Amino acid sequence: MTPFKLFDPASWAKLLLPCLLFGSAWGDNLAADALRSRFAMASQQALRIVDDQPVFLQSTEVSDRLQGEVYALLDHRFDDISPALGLAAHWCDILILHLNVKYCRASPGVSLETLDAGIGRKFDQPLSDVYWLRFAYRATGGAGEGLLAVSLQSPVGPLGTRDYRIEVQATPFAAGQTILHLRYSYTYGMAAKLAMQAYLATVGSEKVGFSIIGQLSDGQPIRVRGVRGMLERNTLRYYLAIQAFLGAQHLPETKQLQARLQDWFTATERYAQQLHEIDRQPYVEMKLREAQRQRTQAAPKP
Repeated sequence: MTPFKLFDPASWAKLLLPCLLFGSAWGDNLAADALRSRFAMASQQALRIVDDQPVFLQSTEVSDRLQGEVYALLDHRFDDISPALGLAAHWCDILILHLNVKYCRASPGVSLETLDAGIGRKFDQPLSDVYWLRFAYRATGGAGEGLLAVSLQSPVGPLGTRDYRIEVQATPFAAGQTILHLRYSYTYGMAAKLAMQAYLATVGSEKVGFSIIGQLSDGQPIRVRGVRGMLERNTLRYYLAIQAFLGAQHLPETKQLQARLQDWFTATERYAQQLHEIDRQPYVEMKLREAQRQRTQAAPKP
């Protein structure tokens, strides 16, 4: 299918403009222009995940660094997205939708807010059994400034990973639409590499990602496996969590969590080959328990 085209890609020079997460209003304007240019390039070059939606995925593995990115055009107003994604506590509502996130609690800090997140398995676990990350959270820009930039960064991640990051940028595109860019990345050492190899050699051996790296004799695509496949699956899960969170904003607060869970699961099932892990009812029941725990229990002290 012909790649989705919104406008002609800007010159390569724009791609070299400083795309700063934090800076002056002038710098934000440059970053917003650069984001629009990168979205145009993604619409030409990156993998389009679904035919009828402008959602593009790309991933890279360089040395010991893995990075997944999603570029998307959302049918949400920028002025609605900015307050929704610009609060640390809302990110806990987003992260908890992911199968492997078992807990999240936002706390004020001396200079930055922090998010304590527990990462675990795809079934019920006590908090004593999960891996803990402490994200430094920062958000700048927002409604009226033309660019929102959110950064969650932890120096350590699960299973010996390092420099664990979830970063989002958003800028207005057209009436009622917003460009969103999600970047999910981490660095891994020998311990993490061995753990990932063990997973990929056993329960993860049949799992694939989204990128097409070849073709079978019958024309069927060969999709990426291994650590890049794992990275792509989790990158899309985080993106779909953002979508589910934004989609439930208009509902009464008492109905938002149930709607997010149902919408996230429905969205992941659209990519069942890559993302299906458990059935809907066990997922929803597990996440309702985890969300209740998240609201009522403080994070264990490090």
